[in-house]
Amino acid sequence: MAEDEIPDGEMPPSYAPAEKAEPSQNEITEARRSGIRSYLAEMAAVVAFALVVSILIKTFFFQAFFIPSSSMTNTLEIGDRIIVNKLADSVGDIKRGDVVVFVDPGGWLADQDDEERSALVDGLYTVGETIGLLPRNSGQHLVKRVIGVGGDEVACCSEGGQIVVNGEPIDEPYIREGTVPSGMEFRVIVPSGHLWVMGDNRSNSEDSRAHMGAPGGGFVPIENVEGRVSLIMYPLSRFGGLGDSSTVFEDVPNP
Repeated sequence: MAEDEIPDGEMPPSYAPAEKAEPSQNEITEARRSGIRSYLAEMAAVVAFALVVSILIKTFFFQAFFIPSSSMTNTLEIGDRIIVNKLADSVGDIKRGDVVVFVDPGGWLADQDDEERSALVDGLYTVGETIGLLPRNSGQHLVKRVIGVGGDEVACCSEGGQIVVNGEPIDEPYIREGTVPSGMEFRVIVPSGHLWVMGDNRSNSEDSRAHMGAPGGGFVPIENVEGRVSLIMYPLSRFGGLGDSSTVFEDVPNP
């Protein structure tokens, strides 16, 4: 029998396992650092993805706004947070009765002195607008109801004190109780690509009527429209949609 052969039924000799070297302190520290770097990289990727999604939603789909005045009471109250559908911002999407948010066409809002802000505050405003926490052109928006679109003749008032659109008097259930449809007489023809807008709190709304003598004639260019108000988001007690007011104008003929 050869020396290295093992007889049948016998177990091979056992050998003590080779000792495994313990990791050094430097290796342990480096492993921990690598784990932390990996975690931070993953978190940065998640945050970046969330920001991209937020920017895309804010840019193309929806935007949150805050109601600072009573011009749309009782439909919208001071302090309401609303969601605006930004897909509804063109001629074919906006119809009579819609409540829209738009950028000041010029001179509608009281002049505001430019605030001196630090570079840090300016940066925070920029970030807030970019990710959707603050709207674009923050502080320069208005919200009103569309009464006339391009080509419409809008006038006040009928014998019954109603607003008249293309010769048809309309009943407006959304205006604030106790107010009249308009305290001033007017008759305008809305230019193509523009809107005639009025607040639901007619006695306390600086709307198209108040700016008829201004360079824009009180009309709002559709390109200034951010979108249509689709939802009251907060307070929760007022959560819900605004409803469809287009039925108010269903008997109005085309211009």
